[in-house]
Amino acid sequence: MGTAKRCSGAGRREGLKKRWGIWGIAAAGVAVAAAAVFLLNSSRSKEQQGSGGVVPEFVLTYAENQAEDYPTSLGAYRFAQLVKERTEGRIEIQVKAGAALGDEQSILQQLQFGGVDFARVSVSPLSEIVPELNVLQMPYIYTGREHMWRVLEGEIGEKFMDFFQGINLQPLSWYDGGSRSFYTSQVPIRCLEDMEGLQIRVQQSSLMKDTIEILGAVAVPSAFDQVYSGLQRGLIDGAENSLPSYESEGHYEVAKYYTMDEHTRVPEMQLASQITWDKLSSEDQQVILECARESARYQRRLWTERERFSRKVVLEAGCEIITLPKEEEARFREGVAPLYEIYCKDFMDIVEEIRRVGVEP
Repeated sequence: MGTAKRCSGAGRREGLKKRWGIWGIAAAGVAVAAAAVFLLNSSRSKEQQGSGGVVPEFVLTYAENQAEDYPTSLGAYRFAQLVKERTEGRIEIQVKAGAALGDEQSILQQLQFGGVDFARVSVSPLSEIVPELNVLQMPYIYTGREHMWRVLEGEIGEKFMDFFQGINLQPLSWYDGGSRSFYTSQVPIRCLEDMEGLQIRVQQSSLMKDTIEILGAVAVPSAFDQVYSGLQRGLIDGAENSLPSYESEGHYEVAKYYTMDEHTRVPEMQLASQITWDKLSSEDQQVILECARESARYQRRLWTERERFSRKVVLEAGCEIITLPKEEEARFREGVAPLYEIYCKDFMDIVEEIRRVGVEP
Protein backbone atom coordinates (compact mmCIF):
# COMPACT_ATOMS: atom_id res chain seq x y z
CA MET A 1 0.00 0.00 0.00
CA GLY A 2 3.06 2.29 -0.21
CA THR A 3 5.19 3.95 2.46
CA ALA A 4 2.58 6.24 3.95
CA LYS A 5 2.40 6.41 7.74
CA ARG A 6 -0.73 6.78 9.74
CA CYS A 7 -1.45 10.28 10.91
CA SER A 8 -0.32 10.77 14.50
CA GLY A 9 -1.61 13.41 16.85
CA ALA A 10 -4.79 14.02 14.87
CA GLY A 11 -7.79 14.44 17.13
CA ARG A 12 -10.61 11.95 17.03
CA ARG A 13 -13.36 14.24 18.11
CA GLU A 14 -16.82 13.28 17.00
CA GLY A 15 -17.93 15.03 13.79
CA LEU A 16 -19.98 18.15 14.18
CA LYS A 17 -23.66 17.28 13.92
CA LYS A 18 -25.08 20.74 13.40
CA ARG A 19 -23.36 21.58 10.12
CA TRP A 20 -26.21 23.59 8.74
CA GLY A 21 -26.58 26.00 11.64
CA ILE A 22 -22.82 26.48 12.00
CA TRP A 23 -22.50 27.44 8.35
CA GLY A 24 -25.18 30.05 8.80
CA ILE A 25 -23.19 31.63 11.63
CA ALA A 26 -19.77 31.30 10.02
CA ALA A 27 -20.72 32.90 6.73
CA ALA A 28 -22.55 35.71 8.50
CA GLY A 29 -22.91 38.42 5.89
CA VAL A 30 -23.44 36.14 2.91
CA ALA A 31 -25.57 33.61 4.72
CA VAL A 32 -28.08 36.14 6.03
CA ALA A 33 -28.94 37.04 2.45
CA ALA A 34 -28.90 33.39 1.44
CA ALA A 35 -31.23 32.43 4.28
CA ALA A 36 -33.66 35.13 3.21
CA VAL A 37 -33.66 33.71 -0.32
CA PHE A 38 -34.25 30.22 1.03
CA LEU A 39 -37.20 31.29 3.17
CA LEU A 40 -38.77 33.14 0.28
CA ASN A 41 -38.51 30.13 -1.99
CA SER A 42 -39.11 27.17 0.31
CA SER A 43 -42.72 28.10 1.07
CA ARG A 44 -45.62 29.16 -1.07
CA SER A 45 -46.17 32.89 -1.22
CA LYS A 46 -49.24 33.97 0.72
CA GLU A 47 -49.89 36.72 -1.78
CA GLN A 48 -50.36 34.13 -4.52
CA GLN A 49 -52.92 32.29 -2.42
CA GLY A 50 -54.90 35.40 -1.55
CA SER A 51 -57.58 37.12 -3.57
CA GLY A 52 -55.16 39.76 -4.82
CA GLY A 53 -52.33 37.34 -5.58
CA VAL A 54 -50.76 36.56 -8.94
CA VAL A 55 -51.58 33.18 -10.40
CA PRO A 56 -48.44 31.83 -12.12
CA GLU A 57 -48.64 31.08 -15.80
CA PHE A 58 -45.89 28.48 -15.36
CA VAL A 59 -45.01 26.45 -12.24
CA LEU A 60 -41.70 24.75 -13.00
CA THR A 61 -39.40 22.38 -11.10
CA TYR A 62 -35.68 22.69 -10.40
CA ALA A 63 -33.68 19.63 -9.29
CA GLU A 64 -30.64 19.94 -7.01
CA ASN A 65 -28.92 16.98 -5.35
CA GLN A 66 -27.08 18.90 -2.63
CA ALA A 67 -28.33 19.93 0.83
CA GLU A 68 -30.56 22.97 1.31
CA ASP A 69 -27.76 25.19 2.62
CA TYR A 70 -25.16 24.20 0.01
CA PRO A 71 -23.89 26.98 -2.32
CA THR A 72 -25.37 25.39 -5.44
CA SER A 73 -28.76 24.99 -3.71
CA LEU A 74 -28.70 28.58 -2.50
CA GLY A 75 -27.79 29.65 -6.03
CA ALA A 76 -30.84 27.77 -7.28
CA TYR A 77 -33.10 29.52 -4.78
CA ARG A 78 -31.62 32.85 -5.84
CA PHE A 79 -32.30 32.01 -9.49
CA ALA A 80 -35.92 31.11 -8.70
CA GLN A 81 -36.45 34.31 -6.76
CA LEU A 82 -34.99 36.49 -9.51
CA VAL A 83 -37.18 34.84 -12.16
CA LYS A 84 -40.28 35.30 -10.02
CA GLU A 85 -39.51 38.97 -9.41
CA ARG A 86 -38.66 39.82 -13.01
CA THR A 87 -41.68 38.05 -14.47
CA GLU A 88 -43.91 39.61 -11.80
CA GLY A 89 -44.97 36.19 -10.58
CA ARG A 90 -45.90 34.75 -13.98
CA ILE A 91 -43.15 32.13 -13.71
CA GLU A 92 -42.68 30.26 -10.45
CA ILE A 93 -39.75 27.86 -10.07
CA GLN A 94 -39.93 25.36 -7.22
CA VAL A 95 -36.48 24.15 -6.10
CA LYS A 96 -36.27 20.55 -4.91
CA ALA A 97 -32.93 20.19 -3.09
CA GLY A 98 -31.40 17.19 -1.31
CA ALA A 99 -31.80 14.83 -4.31
CA ALA A 100 -35.59 14.85 -3.79
CA LEU A 101 -36.05 14.23 -7.52
CA GLY A 102 -33.24 11.69 -7.91
CA ASP A 103 -29.49 11.60 -8.51
CA GLU A 104 -27.76 13.54 -11.29
CA GLN A 105 -27.91 10.67 -13.77
CA SER A 106 -31.66 10.34 -13.29
CA ILE A 107 -32.17 14.11 -13.43
CA LEU A 108 -30.41 14.33 -16.80
CA GLN A 109 -32.81 11.73 -18.20
CA GLN A 110 -35.81 13.58 -16.75
CA LEU A 111 -34.59 16.87 -18.21
CA GLN A 112 -34.35 15.38 -21.67
CA PHE A 113 -37.98 14.25 -21.75
CA GLY A 114 -39.35 17.22 -19.79
CA GLY A 115 -40.02 15.49 -16.46
CA VAL A 116 -37.89 18.17 -14.76
CA ASP A 117 -37.70 21.73 -16.02
CA PHE A 118 -34.38 23.01 -14.60
CA ALA A 119 -31.40 21.50 -12.81
CA ARG A 120 -27.87 22.07 -11.65
CA VAL A 121 -25.65 19.19 -12.77
CA SER A 122 -21.94 18.48 -12.59
CA VAL A 123 -20.07 18.37 -15.89
CA SER A 124 -18.85 14.82 -15.07
CA PRO A 125 -22.11 12.89 -15.68
CA LEU A 126 -23.08 15.46 -18.31
CA SER A 127 -19.99 14.59 -20.34
CA GLU A 128 -21.48 11.15 -20.98
CA ILE A 129 -24.03 12.98 -23.16
CA VAL A 130 -21.78 15.79 -24.42
CA PRO A 131 -18.30 14.18 -24.81
CA GLU A 132 -16.64 17.52 -25.62
CA LEU A 133 -17.18 18.52 -21.98
CA ASN A 134 -14.48 16.04 -20.97
CA VAL A 135 -11.94 18.67 -22.01
CA LEU A 136 -13.14 21.02 -19.25
CA GLN A 137 -12.58 18.44 -16.52
CA MET A 138 -9.35 16.85 -17.66
CA PRO A 139 -7.06 16.23 -14.70
CA TYR A 140 -4.66 19.09 -13.97
CA ILE A 141 -5.68 21.10 -17.04
CA TYR A 142 -6.04 24.34 -15.04
CA THR A 143 -3.42 26.19 -13.07
CA GLY A 144 -6.05 27.29 -10.56
CA ARG A 145 -9.50 28.79 -10.07
CA GLU A 146 -8.84 32.06 -11.92
CA HIS A 147 -7.60 30.15 -14.96
CA MET A 148 -10.79 28.07 -15.08
CA TRP A 149 -13.04 31.13 -14.91
CA ARG A 150 -11.13 32.92 -17.65
CA VAL A 151 -11.87 29.87 -19.79
CA LEU A 152 -15.55 29.45 -18.88
CA GLU A 153 -16.49 33.12 -19.07
CA GLY A 154 -14.68 33.74 -22.34
CA GLU A 155 -14.98 32.59 -25.93
CA ILE A 156 -14.03 29.02 -25.03
CA GLY A 157 -16.94 28.73 -22.60
CA GLU A 158 -19.35 29.98 -25.26
CA LYS A 159 -18.06 27.37 -27.70
CA PHE A 160 -18.92 24.63 -25.22
CA MET A 161 -22.46 25.96 -24.88
CA ASP A 162 -22.88 25.35 -28.63
CA PHE A 163 -22.16 21.63 -28.22
CA PHE A 164 -25.61 21.14 -26.62
CA GLN A 165 -27.58 21.51 -29.82
CA GLY A 166 -29.84 18.56 -30.61
CA ILE A 167 -29.83 16.80 -27.22
CA ASN A 168 -32.92 18.37 -25.56
CA LEU A 169 -30.84 20.32 -23.03
CA GLN A 170 -30.52 24.10 -22.93
CA PRO A 171 -27.38 25.38 -21.12
CA LEU A 172 -27.91 28.49 -18.99
CA SER A 173 -24.84 29.24 -16.89
CA TRP A 174 -21.71 27.85 -15.24
CA TYR A 175 -21.57 27.22 -11.48
CA ASP A 176 -18.49 26.74 -9.32
CA GLY A 177 -17.86 23.19 -8.15
CA GLY A 178 -14.42 23.94 -6.74
CA SER A 179 -11.54 21.55 -7.03
CA ARG A 180 -11.81 17.83 -6.34
CA SER A 181 -9.33 15.99 -4.14
CA PHE A 182 -9.01 12.54 -2.57
CA TYR A 183 -10.11 11.60 0.95
CA THR A 184 -9.63 8.27 2.69
CA SER A 185 -10.71 6.50 5.86
CA GLN A 186 -7.70 4.43 6.90
CA VAL A 187 -4.51 5.30 5.02
CA PRO A 188 -3.64 8.89 4.01
CA ILE A 189 -2.49 9.59 0.46
CA ARG A 190 0.89 11.34 0.61
CA CYS A 191 2.49 10.00 -2.56
CA LEU A 192 1.49 8.23 -5.77
CA GLU A 193 2.28 4.78 -4.33
CA ASP A 194 -0.40 5.29 -1.66
CA MET A 195 -3.07 5.14 -4.37
CA GLU A 196 -2.22 1.53 -5.24
CA GLY A 197 -5.21 -0.78 -4.76
CA LEU A 198 -7.45 1.69 -2.93
CA GLN A 199 -11.17 1.34 -3.61
CA ILE A 200 -12.18 4.90 -4.54
CA ARG A 201 -15.77 5.95 -5.23
CA VAL A 202 -16.25 8.01 -8.39
CA GLN A 203 -19.14 9.63 -10.20
CA GLN A 204 -20.70 7.72 -13.08
CA SER A 205 -18.17 9.13 -15.54
CA SER A 206 -15.81 7.22 -17.81
CA LEU A 207 -13.13 9.89 -17.46
CA MET A 208 -13.22 9.85 -13.66
CA LYS A 209 -13.12 6.05 -13.64
CA ASP A 210 -10.09 6.02 -15.93
CA THR A 211 -8.37 8.78 -13.94
CA ILE A 212 -8.61 6.76 -10.74
CA GLU A 213 -7.41 3.57 -12.38
CA ILE A 214 -4.47 5.09 -14.24
CA LEU A 215 -3.24 6.36 -10.86
CA GLY A 216 -3.28 2.81 -9.51
CA ALA A 217 -6.53 2.72 -7.51
CA VAL A 218 -9.76 0.81 -8.17
CA ALA A 219 -12.69 2.96 -9.31
CA VAL A 220 -16.08 2.22 -7.73
CA PRO A 221 -18.84 4.15 -9.55
CA SER A 222 -21.83 4.80 -7.29
CA ALA A 223 -24.45 7.38 -6.41
CA PHE A 224 -23.42 10.31 -4.23
CA ASP A 225 -25.83 9.38 -1.44
CA GLN A 226 -24.11 5.99 -1.01
CA VAL A 227 -20.68 7.39 -0.16
CA TYR A 228 -21.14 7.86 3.60
CA SER A 229 -22.38 4.32 4.23
CA GLY A 230 -19.75 2.91 1.89
CA LEU A 231 -16.97 4.57 3.88
CA GLN A 232 -18.56 3.70 7.21
CA ARG A 233 -18.97 0.02 6.33
CA GLY A 234 -15.56 -0.31 4.67
CA LEU A 235 -17.02 -1.04 1.24
CA ILE A 236 -14.77 1.70 -0.17
CA ASP A 237 -11.48 3.12 1.09
CA GLY A 238 -12.12 6.66 -0.04
CA ALA A 239 -13.71 9.05 -2.48
CA GLU A 240 -12.89 12.27 -4.28
CA ASN A 241 -14.78 15.52 -4.11
CA SER A 242 -14.59 19.18 -3.15
CA LEU A 243 -13.90 20.26 0.42
CA PRO A 244 -17.46 21.63 0.86
CA SER A 245 -18.98 18.31 -0.30
CA TYR A 246 -16.64 16.38 1.99
CA GLU A 247 -17.83 18.52 4.90
CA SER A 248 -21.51 19.10 4.12
CA GLU A 249 -22.33 15.41 3.67
CA GLY A 250 -20.45 14.43 6.83
CA HIS A 251 -17.92 12.32 4.95
CA TYR A 252 -15.18 13.77 7.17
CA GLU A 253 -16.77 11.87 10.06
CA VAL A 254 -15.81 8.53 8.47
CA ALA A 255 -12.78 9.54 6.34
CA LYS A 256 -10.44 11.86 8.21
CA TYR A 257 -7.63 12.19 5.65
CA TYR A 258 -8.14 14.79 2.92
CA THR A 259 -5.32 15.05 0.36
CA MET A 260 -5.48 18.43 -1.37
CA ASP A 261 -4.17 17.25 -4.75
CA GLU A 262 -6.86 19.16 -6.71
CA HIS A 263 -6.70 16.66 -9.58
CA THR A 264 -9.71 18.19 -11.29
CA ARG A 265 -11.75 21.37 -11.29
CA VAL A 266 -15.11 20.19 -12.50
CA PRO A 267 -17.49 23.05 -13.26
CA GLU A 268 -21.22 22.72 -12.77
CA MET A 269 -23.97 23.81 -15.14
CA GLN A 270 -27.46 25.17 -14.80
CA LEU A 271 -29.62 23.57 -17.46
CA ALA A 272 -33.18 23.81 -18.75
CA SER A 273 -35.13 21.07 -20.46
CA GLN A 274 -35.38 21.95 -24.14
CA ILE A 275 -39.03 20.89 -23.99
CA THR A 276 -39.70 23.47 -21.29
CA TRP A 277 -37.53 26.07 -22.99
CA ASP A 278 -39.48 25.86 -26.22
CA LYS A 279 -42.74 26.60 -24.38
CA LEU A 280 -41.43 29.99 -23.23
CA SER A 281 -41.52 33.22 -25.19
CA SER A 282 -38.21 34.65 -26.41
CA GLU A 283 -38.63 37.47 -23.87
CA ASP A 284 -39.04 35.01 -20.99
CA GLN A 285 -36.10 32.96 -22.25
CA GLN A 286 -33.91 36.06 -22.11
CA VAL A 287 -35.08 36.88 -18.58
CA ILE A 288 -34.33 33.33 -17.41
CA LEU A 289 -30.91 33.38 -19.05
CA GLU A 290 -30.03 36.68 -17.34
CA CYS A 291 -31.28 35.42 -13.97
CA ALA A 292 -29.29 32.19 -14.32
CA ARG A 293 -26.08 34.11 -14.98
CA GLU A 294 -26.74 36.52 -12.14
CA SER A 295 -27.37 33.60 -9.79
CA ALA A 296 -24.06 32.09 -10.96
CA ARG A 297 -22.13 35.16 -9.78
CA TYR A 298 -23.96 34.95 -6.47
CA GLN A 299 -23.19 31.23 -6.15
CA ARG A 300 -19.48 31.81 -6.71
CA ARG A 301 -19.34 34.24 -3.81
CA LEU A 302 -21.10 31.71 -1.60
CA TRP A 303 -18.73 28.97 -2.74
CA THR A 304 -15.66 30.94 -1.64
CA GLU A 305 -17.21 31.49 1.79
CA ARG A 306 -18.21 27.85 2.07
CA GLU A 307 -14.71 26.60 1.28
CA ARG A 308 -13.28 28.63 4.16
CA PHE A 309 -15.98 27.40 6.50
CA SER A 310 -15.60 23.74 5.48
CA ARG A 311 -11.85 23.83 6.06
CA LYS A 312 -12.42 25.17 9.56
CA VAL A 313 -15.04 22.51 10.38
CA VAL A 314 -12.99 19.50 9.31
CA LEU A 315 -9.80 20.72 10.97
CA GLU A 316 -11.64 21.33 14.24
CA ALA A 317 -13.08 17.82 13.97
CA GLY A 318 -9.56 16.37 13.99
CA CYS A 319 -9.19 15.67 10.28
CA GLU A 320 -5.90 16.10 8.45
CA ILE A 321 -5.62 18.15 5.27
CA ILE A 322 -2.56 16.98 3.36
CA THR A 323 -0.74 19.10 0.77
CA LEU A 324 1.37 17.16 -1.71
CA PRO A 325 4.99 18.24 -2.23
CA LYS A 326 5.68 19.77 -5.66
CA GLU A 327 7.57 16.70 -6.82
CA GLU A 328 4.60 14.46 -5.97
CA GLU A 329 2.22 16.81 -7.77
CA ALA A 330 4.41 16.42 -10.86
CA ARG A 331 4.24 12.62 -10.59
CA PHE A 332 0.43 12.69 -10.45
CA ARG A 333 0.34 14.99 -13.49
CA GLU A 334 2.66 12.70 -15.43
CA GLY A 335 0.56 9.70 -14.42
CA VAL A 336 -2.61 11.02 -16.05
CA ALA A 337 -0.97 12.39 -19.22
CA PRO A 338 -2.04 9.38 -21.40
CA LEU A 339 -5.71 10.27 -20.77
CA TYR A 340 -5.39 13.33 -23.00
CA GLU A 341 -4.71 11.11 -26.00
CA ILE A 342 -7.76 8.98 -25.14
CA TYR A 343 -10.29 11.71 -24.36
CA CYS A 344 -9.02 14.78 -26.19
CA LYS A 345 -7.53 13.38 -29.38
CA ASP A 346 -10.06 15.28 -31.50
CA PHE A 347 -10.01 18.38 -29.30
CA MET A 348 -6.32 19.03 -28.71
CA ASP A 349 -6.68 22.44 -30.34
CA ILE A 350 -9.11 23.40 -27.55
CA VAL A 351 -6.79 21.89 -24.92
CA GLU A 352 -3.91 24.02 -26.20
CA GLU A 353 -6.16 27.08 -26.27
CA ILE A 354 -7.11 26.47 -22.62
CA ARG A 355 -3.45 26.09 -21.69
CA ARG A 356 -2.59 29.36 -23.45
CA VAL A 357 -5.26 31.16 -21.45
CA GLY A 358 -3.58 29.83 -18.31
CA VAL A 359 -0.28 31.57 -19.06
CA GLU A 360 -1.77 34.88 -20.20
CA PRO A 361 -0.90 37.82 -17.92
